[in-house]
Amino acid sequence: MTQDTQLTTTSWIDISVPLYTNMVHWPGDPTVQIERVTDLDQGDVATLSKVSMSVHSGTHMDAPAHFLKGGASIDKMPIEATIGRARVIEIQDIESIKPEELERHNIRIAERILFKTKNSTRAWQSASFVKDFVYISQEAAQYLAKVQVQTVGIDYLSVGGFTKDGPETHHALLGAGIWVIEGLHLSQVQPGTYELVCLPLKMLGCEGAPARAILRPLVGTQKA
Repeated sequence: MTQDTQLTTTSWIDISVPLYTNMVHWPGDPTVQIERVTDLDQGDVATLSKVSMSVHSGTHMDAPAHFLKGGASIDKMPIEATIGRARVIEIQDIESIKPEELERHNIRIAERILFKTKNSTRAWQSASFVKDFVYISQEAAQYLAKVQVQTVGIDYLSVGGFTKDGPETHHALLGAGIWVIEGLHLSQVQPGTYELVCLPLKMLGCEGAPARAILRPLVGTQKA
């Protein structure tokens, strides 16, 4: 069997955050609003809801078009970018992800890398936006671009920081053709190698899209 098919019988782990009205969102972005339009409990023939939100709400993906003029939109994403073998790396730095810490993990070309930080157990517990979340520094983004990873994921609403390295980190990653997953919840995930499935909605011409992301461990790859 190939490495991508050496699976245990362990159940899938959902690493997405649920969408709900007025959930935490990036400051200045539209809020999530889910409204019931018709309802069986009110005597209607069917239940129907409508949704209004930024496409960068909750668990979502960024396409190059988010920060790069003329960049590819989310419907152009190759499926293999977010389906297959992925590695969860736990970050110890409580401020940002830096090259010095990444160098210890021997990251290789075309890897799908998901970063587990203190965000998963701290930031997602807050009903309000956490400004000092752990982010990918622009130097680390440049390192990942040089290594030529395929996909990068982070466990809060942006790969770049709120007050530092926001556009710079996005430019470094997206400009290198790296697909970006944001808003993951990795509190129940141990560092190691997994099978990843993360599919954004196929929104034509859009710079991003909501996504559902799940993981399943691969044989003999989890750390104690």
